[in-house]
Amino acid sequence: MGAQLRVYKRRIRSVTATKKITKAMEMIAASRVVKAQRKVAASTPYATELTRAVTAVGTGSNTRHPLTTEVDNPTRAAVLLLSSDRGLAGAFNSNAIKAAEQLTERLESEGKQVDTYIVGRRGLAHYNFRERKVSGQWTGFTDEPTYADAKLVAAPLIEAIETETAEGGVDELHIVYTEFVSMMTQTAIQAQLLPLKLEEVAEELPSKGEILPLYDFEPSAEDVLDALLPRYVESRIYNALLQSAASKHAATRRAMKSATDNAGELIETLSRLANAARQAEITQEISEIVGGAGALADATAGSDN
Repeated sequence: MGAQLRVYKRRIRSVTATKKITKAMEMIAASRVVKAQRKVAASTPYATELTRAVTAVGTGSNTRHPLTTEVDNPTRAAVLLLSSDRGLAGAFNSNAIKAAEQLTERLESEGKQVDTYIVGRRGLAHYNFRERKVSGQWTGFTDEPTYADAKLVAAPLIEAIETETAEGGVDELHIVYTEFVSMMTQTAIQAQLLPLKLEEVAEELPSKGEILPLYDFEPSAEDVLDALLPRYVESRIYNALLQSAASKHAATRRAMKSATDNAGELIETLSRLANAARQAEITQEISEIVGGAGALADATAGSDN
Protein backbone atom coordinates (compact mmCIF):
# COMPACT_ATOMS: atom_id res chain seq x y z
CA MET A 1 0.00 0.00 0.00
CA GLY A 2 2.92 2.34 0.77
CA ALA A 3 4.27 1.85 -2.75
CA GLN A 4 0.95 2.91 -4.27
CA LEU A 5 0.93 6.05 -2.12
CA ARG A 6 4.43 6.93 -3.32
CA VAL A 7 3.28 6.53 -6.94
CA TYR A 8 0.41 8.97 -6.39
CA LYS A 9 2.67 11.51 -4.71
CA ARG A 10 5.20 11.27 -7.53
CA ARG A 11 2.48 11.82 -10.14
CA ILE A 12 1.10 14.79 -8.20
CA ARG A 13 4.56 16.40 -8.15
CA SER A 14 4.96 15.79 -11.88
CA VAL A 15 1.54 17.21 -12.78
CA THR A 16 2.10 20.20 -10.49
CA ALA A 17 5.36 21.01 -12.30
CA THR A 18 3.58 20.72 -15.65
CA LYS A 19 0.81 23.00 -14.40
CA LYS A 20 3.35 25.67 -13.49
CA ILE A 21 4.83 25.50 -17.00
CA THR A 22 1.47 25.71 -18.79
CA LYS A 23 0.40 28.59 -16.53
CA ALA A 24 3.60 30.49 -17.38
CA MET A 25 3.09 29.83 -21.10
CA GLU A 26 -0.50 31.04 -20.83
CA MET A 27 0.62 34.32 -19.25
CA ILE A 28 3.37 34.83 -21.86
CA ALA A 29 0.92 34.21 -24.71
CA ALA A 30 -1.59 36.62 -23.13
CA SER A 31 1.01 39.40 -23.04
CA ARG A 32 2.13 38.72 -26.61
CA VAL A 33 -1.35 38.65 -28.07
CA VAL A 34 -2.01 42.17 -26.77
CA LYS A 35 1.10 43.47 -28.54
CA ALA A 36 0.16 41.59 -31.71
CA GLN A 37 -3.36 43.07 -31.61
CA ARG A 38 -1.90 46.57 -31.48
CA LYS A 39 0.30 45.87 -34.50
CA VAL A 40 -2.68 44.50 -36.44
CA ALA A 41 -4.70 47.59 -35.61
CA ALA A 42 -1.82 49.82 -36.69
CA SER A 43 -1.19 48.05 -40.01
CA THR A 44 -4.79 47.54 -41.15
CA PRO A 45 -5.56 51.19 -42.10
CA TYR A 46 -2.46 51.38 -44.32
CA ALA A 47 -3.33 48.13 -46.10
CA THR A 48 -6.95 49.26 -46.51
CA GLU A 49 -6.06 52.67 -47.94
CA LEU A 50 -3.46 51.16 -50.26
CA THR A 51 -6.07 48.73 -51.55
CA ARG A 52 -8.43 51.68 -52.00
CA ALA A 53 -5.80 53.54 -54.05
CA VAL A 54 -5.12 50.51 -56.23
CA THR A 55 -8.85 50.08 -56.79
CA ALA A 56 -9.18 53.72 -57.78
CA VAL A 57 -6.34 53.44 -60.28
CA GLY A 58 -7.67 50.19 -61.70
CA THR A 59 -11.24 51.41 -62.10
CA GLY A 60 -10.15 54.80 -63.42
CA SER A 61 -8.04 53.50 -66.30
CA ASN A 62 -8.10 50.88 -69.02
CA THR A 63 -4.50 49.80 -68.44
CA ARG A 64 -3.88 46.05 -68.50
CA HIS A 65 -1.69 45.24 -65.53
CA PRO A 66 -0.97 42.05 -63.49
CA LEU A 67 -2.26 43.85 -60.42
CA THR A 68 -5.78 44.43 -61.72
CA THR A 69 -6.25 42.40 -64.93
CA GLU A 70 -7.29 38.76 -64.89
CA VAL A 71 -5.82 36.41 -67.47
CA ASP A 72 -8.39 34.95 -69.84
CA ASN A 73 -7.27 31.34 -69.26
CA PRO A 74 -5.11 31.18 -66.12
CA THR A 75 -2.98 28.05 -66.01
CA ARG A 76 -0.77 28.55 -62.97
CA ALA A 77 -1.31 29.90 -59.46
CA ALA A 78 0.78 30.51 -56.36
CA VAL A 79 -0.53 29.75 -52.86
CA LEU A 80 1.15 31.30 -49.81
CA LEU A 81 0.43 29.43 -46.56
CA LEU A 82 1.07 31.18 -43.24
CA SER A 83 1.64 28.77 -40.36
CA SER A 84 3.71 29.09 -37.16
CA ASP A 85 7.18 28.02 -36.12
CA ARG A 86 5.97 26.62 -32.79
CA GLY A 87 3.19 24.28 -31.80
CA LEU A 88 1.13 24.09 -28.60
CA ALA A 89 -1.57 26.19 -30.25
CA GLY A 90 -4.48 23.78 -30.52
CA ALA A 91 -5.89 23.48 -34.04
CA PHE A 92 -4.29 26.72 -35.27
CA ASN A 93 -1.86 25.15 -37.74
CA SER A 94 -4.06 22.23 -38.77
CA ASN A 95 -6.91 24.59 -39.71
CA ALA A 96 -4.63 26.76 -41.85
CA ILE A 97 -3.06 23.72 -43.53
CA LYS A 98 -6.50 22.22 -44.19
CA ALA A 99 -7.67 25.49 -45.78
CA ALA A 100 -4.55 25.58 -47.98
CA GLU A 101 -5.10 22.00 -49.12
CA GLN A 102 -8.74 22.73 -49.95
CA LEU A 103 -7.70 25.79 -51.96
CA THR A 104 -5.04 23.77 -53.79
CA GLU A 105 -7.57 21.06 -54.66
CA ARG A 106 -10.01 23.66 -55.99
CA LEU A 107 -7.37 25.36 -58.14
CA GLU A 108 -6.15 22.02 -59.50
CA SER A 109 -9.72 21.01 -60.30
CA GLU A 110 -9.88 24.18 -62.42
CA GLY A 111 -6.90 22.92 -64.40
CA LYS A 112 -4.29 25.16 -62.79
CA GLN A 113 -0.81 24.16 -61.70
CA VAL A 114 -0.18 25.26 -58.10
CA ASP A 115 3.12 26.48 -56.66
CA THR A 116 3.12 26.40 -52.85
CA TYR A 117 5.01 28.87 -50.67
CA ILE A 118 5.10 28.32 -46.91
CA VAL A 119 5.86 30.49 -43.89
CA GLY A 120 6.45 28.62 -40.61
CA ARG A 121 8.06 25.35 -39.59
CA ARG A 122 4.77 23.59 -38.83
CA GLY A 123 3.36 24.00 -42.31
CA LEU A 124 6.71 23.16 -43.86
CA ALA A 125 7.02 19.97 -41.77
CA HIS A 126 3.54 18.90 -42.90
CA TYR A 127 4.40 19.26 -46.59
CA ASN A 128 7.89 17.76 -46.25
CA PHE A 129 6.53 14.72 -44.42
CA ARG A 130 4.17 14.10 -47.34
CA GLU A 131 6.98 14.79 -49.84
CA ARG A 132 5.12 17.64 -51.52
CA LYS A 133 7.00 20.21 -53.54
CA VAL A 134 7.48 23.61 -51.91
CA SER A 135 8.53 26.50 -54.14
CA GLY A 136 9.56 28.82 -51.30
CA GLN A 137 9.90 28.64 -47.53
CA TRP A 138 10.56 31.04 -44.66
CA THR A 139 10.91 30.34 -40.94
CA GLY A 140 12.04 31.96 -37.71
CA PHE A 141 9.86 35.08 -37.47
CA THR A 142 6.22 33.99 -37.17
CA ASP A 143 5.86 35.03 -33.50
CA GLU A 144 6.90 38.65 -34.13
CA PRO A 145 6.96 39.40 -37.88
CA THR A 146 8.32 42.70 -39.19
CA TYR A 147 7.77 44.58 -42.43
CA ALA A 148 11.23 43.45 -43.54
CA ASP A 149 10.04 39.85 -43.20
CA ALA A 150 6.98 40.66 -45.32
CA LYS A 151 9.22 42.18 -48.02
CA LEU A 152 11.38 39.03 -47.95
CA VAL A 153 8.32 36.83 -48.49
CA ALA A 154 6.77 39.12 -51.10
CA ALA A 155 9.85 39.42 -53.32
CA PRO A 156 9.70 36.00 -55.06
CA LEU A 157 5.90 36.19 -55.29
CA ILE A 158 6.04 39.55 -57.04
CA GLU A 159 8.70 38.21 -59.37
CA ALA A 160 6.50 35.19 -60.13
CA ILE A 161 3.43 37.31 -60.93
CA GLU A 162 5.48 39.57 -63.21
CA THR A 163 6.98 36.61 -65.10
CA GLU A 164 5.23 34.95 -68.01
CA THR A 165 3.77 31.54 -67.19
CA ALA A 166 5.75 30.00 -70.05
CA GLU A 167 8.90 31.09 -68.22
CA GLY A 168 7.81 29.79 -64.81
CA GLY A 169 5.59 32.65 -63.65
CA VAL A 170 2.05 32.52 -62.25
CA ASP A 171 -1.27 34.09 -63.24
CA GLU A 172 -2.78 34.27 -59.75
CA LEU A 173 -1.54 34.78 -56.21
CA HIS A 174 -3.53 33.41 -53.27
CA ILE A 175 -2.84 33.57 -49.54
CA VAL A 176 -4.06 31.38 -46.67
CA TYR A 177 -3.76 32.78 -43.16
CA THR A 178 -5.63 32.84 -39.86
CA GLU A 179 -7.66 35.98 -39.22
CA PHE A 180 -7.82 37.25 -35.64
CA VAL A 181 -11.50 37.84 -34.85
CA SER A 182 -11.37 37.78 -31.05
CA MET A 183 -9.50 36.11 -28.21
CA MET A 184 -11.82 33.13 -28.58
CA THR A 185 -12.28 33.07 -32.36
CA GLN A 186 -9.64 32.76 -35.10
CA THR A 187 -10.66 31.82 -38.61
CA ALA A 188 -8.60 30.35 -41.47
CA ILE A 189 -9.00 32.65 -44.49
CA GLN A 190 -8.45 32.02 -48.21
CA ALA A 191 -7.90 35.24 -50.14
CA GLN A 192 -6.82 36.11 -53.67
CA LEU A 193 -4.18 38.85 -53.65
CA LEU A 194 -3.54 39.09 -57.39
CA PRO A 195 -5.10 39.94 -59.67
CA LEU A 196 -7.18 42.24 -57.52
CA LYS A 197 -10.91 41.79 -58.10
CA LEU A 198 -11.91 45.41 -58.44
CA GLU A 199 -15.66 44.86 -58.34
CA GLU A 200 -15.56 42.98 -55.03
CA VAL A 201 -13.15 45.41 -53.41
CA ALA A 202 -15.10 48.43 -54.59
CA GLU A 203 -18.20 46.99 -52.92
CA GLU A 204 -16.37 46.29 -49.64
CA LEU A 205 -14.38 49.47 -49.16
CA PRO A 206 -16.96 52.29 -49.24
CA SER A 207 -19.17 52.47 -46.18
CA LYS A 208 -22.15 54.66 -45.29
CA GLY A 209 -22.46 56.05 -48.79
CA GLU A 210 -18.78 57.06 -48.98
CA ILE A 211 -17.59 58.02 -52.46
CA LEU A 212 -14.14 57.04 -53.69
CA PRO A 213 -11.95 60.06 -54.59
CA LEU A 214 -10.94 60.83 -58.17
CA TYR A 215 -7.26 60.62 -59.11
CA ASP A 216 -5.04 62.11 -61.80
CA PHE A 217 -2.21 59.82 -62.86
CA GLU A 218 1.27 61.11 -63.61
CA PRO A 219 3.13 60.04 -65.63
CA SER A 220 0.63 57.25 -66.38
CA ALA A 221 -1.72 54.79 -64.69
CA GLU A 222 0.57 51.92 -65.67
CA ASP A 223 3.56 53.54 -63.96
CA VAL A 224 1.47 54.15 -60.87
CA LEU A 225 0.37 50.50 -60.80
CA ASP A 226 3.99 49.38 -61.25
CA ALA A 227 4.91 51.42 -58.19
CA LEU A 228 1.92 50.24 -56.16
CA LEU A 229 2.28 46.53 -56.98
CA PRO A 230 5.13 45.71 -54.54
CA ARG A 231 3.69 48.01 -51.84
CA TYR A 232 0.27 46.39 -52.13
CA VAL A 233 1.59 42.81 -51.94
CA GLU A 234 3.99 43.64 -49.09
CA SER A 235 1.34 45.43 -47.03
CA ARG A 236 -1.22 42.66 -47.47
CA ILE A 237 1.30 39.96 -46.57
CA TYR A 238 2.51 41.99 -43.58
CA ASN A 239 -1.04 42.43 -42.30
CA ALA A 240 -1.70 38.70 -42.81
CA LEU A 241 1.51 37.83 -40.91
CA LEU A 242 0.40 40.03 -38.00
CA GLN A 243 -3.10 38.53 -38.07
CA SER A 244 -1.60 35.06 -38.04
CA ALA A 245 0.76 35.91 -35.16
CA ALA A 246 -2.07 37.35 -33.06
CA SER A 247 -4.22 34.30 -33.80
CA LYS A 248 -1.41 31.94 -32.87
CA HIS A 249 -0.81 33.65 -29.51
CA ALA A 250 -4.54 33.63 -28.76
CA ALA A 251 -4.74 29.93 -29.67
CA THR A 252 -1.71 29.19 -27.48
CA ARG A 253 -3.23 31.08 -24.57
CA ARG A 254 -6.49 29.15 -24.92
CA ALA A 255 -4.70 25.80 -25.24
CA MET A 256 -2.44 26.47 -22.24
CA LYS A 257 -5.39 27.60 -20.13
CA SER A 258 -7.18 24.36 -20.98
CA ALA A 259 -4.04 22.38 -20.12
CA THR A 260 -3.69 24.24 -16.81
CA ASP A 261 -7.32 23.56 -15.91
CA ASN A 262 -6.95 19.89 -16.82
CA ALA A 263 -3.79 19.64 -14.72
CA GLY A 264 -5.65 21.15 -11.75
CA GLU A 265 -8.46 18.61 -12.12
CA LEU A 266 -5.95 15.76 -12.40
CA ILE A 267 -4.17 16.94 -9.23
CA GLU A 268 -7.48 16.92 -7.37
CA THR A 269 -8.24 13.40 -8.57
CA LEU A 270 -4.78 12.13 -7.66
CA SER A 271 -5.01 13.82 -4.24
CA ARG A 272 -8.28 12.02 -3.52
CA LEU A 273 -6.74 8.72 -4.57
CA ALA A 274 -3.65 9.41 -2.45
CA ASN A 275 -5.83 10.24 0.56
CA ALA A 276 -7.81 7.04 0.02
CA ALA A 277 -4.58 5.03 -0.21
CA ARG A 278 -3.23 6.69 2.95
CA GLN A 279 -6.48 5.98 4.79
CA ALA A 280 -6.40 2.36 3.64
CA GLU A 281 -2.80 2.08 4.82
CA ILE A 282 -3.68 3.52 8.25
CA THR A 283 -6.68 1.20 8.51
CA GLN A 284 -4.50 -1.78 7.63
CA GLU A 285 -1.91 -0.79 10.25
CA ILE A 286 -4.60 -0.43 12.92
CA SER A 287 -6.03 -3.82 11.95
CA GLU A 288 -2.57 -5.37 12.23
CA ILE A 289 -2.00 -3.76 15.63
CA VAL A 290 -5.39 -4.89 16.92
CA GLY A 291 -4.86 -8.38 15.53
CA GLY A 292 -1.40 -8.58 17.06
CA ALA A 293 -2.67 -7.37 20.44
CA GLY A 294 -5.48 -9.95 20.34
CA ALA A 295 -3.07 -12.73 19.47
CA LEU A 296 -0.73 -11.64 22.26
CA ALA A 297 -3.64 -11.59 24.71
CA ASP A 298 -4.73 -15.08 23.66
CA ALA A 299 -1.18 -16.38 24.01
CA THR A 300 -0.86 -14.85 27.50
CA ALA A 301 -4.20 -16.31 28.56
CA GLY A 302 -3.14 -19.74 27.30
CA SER A 303 0.15 -19.67 29.25
CA ASP A 304 -1.70 -18.74 32.45
CA ASN A 305 -3.89 -21.76 32.07
